[in-house]
Amino acid sequence: MNQMKHPEDALHAFQTAWNNHDMQSFGALFHEDATFVNRFGHYVRGVDEIIKLHAPIHATIYSDSMLENELIDVVTISDDAAVMHFWSRLAVGAAHPAGPHAVDTVILAVLTRQAAEWRIKALENVTLTNPRTGETVLRDGRDS
Repeated sequence: MNQMKHPEDALHAFQTAWNNHDMQSFGALFHEDATFVNRFGHYVRGVDEIIKLHAPIHATIYSDSMLENELIDVVTISDDAAVMHFWSRLAVGAAHPAGPHAVDTVILAVLTRQAAEWRIKALENVTLTNPRTGETVLRDGRDS
């Protein structure tokens, strides 16, 4: 069940659902008509589509993945709407075809409150890359 009483609660809830590979809990973080853009630019709309996008990869290449999120900021739009940015480091393991490695992304999430609970209305995930080479980079300068 969703327990997001503040926009910032989405940071930990997102991380926990991902790390537990619990796509029903993951889907519960979103409004029914939410949109999601993954780090590859794949756009989906609706909780069912968000779960459908993530369930197969959590059963295979991301089955041993772990996320670590770090808040950048929360910008309040109104009493019932906020925009949040956060860093997300995805560490994948041996289940991934490329083997163990890490990927950093910056996530933008628009959250709205209904019935005293916050949910994600829209989320976009952008992989950090070197603009000159297109190579994936980590935000602390280490090799991915």
